[in-house]
Amino acid sequence: MADANESSESGGILTNLFLDIIKSPVNILLVGVITILVYKILKSRQRVPEHVEPEPELPKLRKDFTVEELKKYDGTGSDGRVLVAVNGKVFDVTKGKRFYGPGGPYSAFGGRDASRGLATFSVVCPKEDYDDLSDLNTMEMDSVREWEMQFTEKYEYVGKLLRPGEEPTNYSDEEEDGSQQETIVIVKWYESFLFVKKNASYYIQTLLFGVFYLNNFYSSITK
Repeated sequence: MADANESSESGGILTNLFLDIIKSPVNILLVGVITILVYKILKSRQRVPEHVEPEPELPKLRKDFTVEELKKYDGTGSDGRVLVAVNGKVFDVTKGKRFYGPGGPYSAFGGRDASRGLATFSVVCPKEDYDDLSDLNTMEMDSVREWEMQFTEKYEYVGKLLRPGEEPTNYSDEEEDGSQQETIVIVKWYESFLFVKKNASYYIQTLLFGVFYLNNFYSSITK
């Protein structure tokens, strides 16, 4: 008899819960979203990761490029090397070939100057000629410099993107080491500057809130 009562009570709770859910469209939507998320989580755990063969490491490249010379390095060459220019600097992005190589989501940037596209969030084929970026506004140029910093940290620096008529640099091992160190120092300084710039207002607001809270707390205990 007790088991029958417990079973009846349990059934009543479930019935009431079900009725509460179907009364509100929002509840139905939430249940649907939760069901989909649980299904995706379980499915992803059952998926066997594919083994991806690593790309063979290419010899380091150190030279300057004209816009025309850069076009050859879009990933379709015999060595599969992919170069991308950002803010006048050329980077070897071959290890990110799945993004910038043929068939990748940013393949339009392979062998090209990606500065304008990155600044304007436009994944289209960049200009055929040299782009001096002179028509970009301040915010867009800040975005270009931030992308340059990210590329410097993630990819190998190769050389400069030459302006029309500019002579290429004759690089040596000493210049390479010095240039790399100089680039790292500049990047770290600019990274610190951006961090302070972005977070200064947050820290000031937090400090003021803390002072306001302590002042109110002190006033309440001294009354």
